[in-house]
Amino acid sequence: MELREYWIILKRWRWVTLLPAIVIVGIGLATYSPVPPTYTATVRLSAGLPPSAGAAGSPDHAYFDPAYYAWMTSEYLVASLSDWARTGAFAQAVSTELDAQGINLTQAAVYRGLTSDYVRSQLVLYFNAGSPEHIIDTSRAAIKVLQTQNATAFPQLGGQNAKVIQLDEPAVTSEPVFLRSLIDLGMRVVVGVGVGVMLAFLSHYLDPMLRTGEDVERLHLRVIAQIPPAEGP
Repeated sequence: MELREYWIILKRWRWVTLLPAIVIVGIGLATYSPVPPTYTATVRLSAGLPPSAGAAGSPDHAYFDPAYYAWMTSEYLVASLSDWARTGAFAQAVSTELDAQGINLTQAAVYRGLTSDYVRSQLVLYFNAGSPEHIIDTSRAAIKVLQTQNATAFPQLGGQNAKVIQLDEPAVTSEPVFLRSLIDLGMRVVVGVGVGVMLAFLSHYLDPMLRTGEDVERLHLRVIAQIPPAEGP
């Protein structure tokens, strides 16, 4: 089937194609409500364990660089802290810390609004919530848990907390609400048009009428004559 034939089908069944999109847009406009604002923030931290005091003065100091292994340990530690920050146990610890401060925020709410990543020896926490205050409170509680409770999550530390340092303050920014609403409406239109196109081709497939000479020839019949379309006055 050539592209011209596809166009003929869509043109013939144009109302079937457009009707779902019109209905979806109409429902979307009738049920539209302003999208609540969403705020985000990013905090970077570093973490590590200082080399033991006796390492530098060991007999093998000529073959062992404690600073090198301290940097390597930092990278492993930051990766582990990033994994810990994505767990439900960490979210529960943050929720408990917030509760101690008189802020009621469930473990599920903390878990939804917090994610993490790491780059080399830097830990990156990402926060999102419906209010700037929510983000500030959650970020402070999360940082405190990272600094004071990391030994409970990693037995390799032998009960000693690794040193976690906050590198910057959370800068809260808001996502553009209008753009999100526009994208949402646009996606609905695309879905509506897609459904309409499928209905148009389904209608063409189920249509029993012979509309063109090509339709007749597909039935292995010979076209004797064709009546041209009527011209306007």
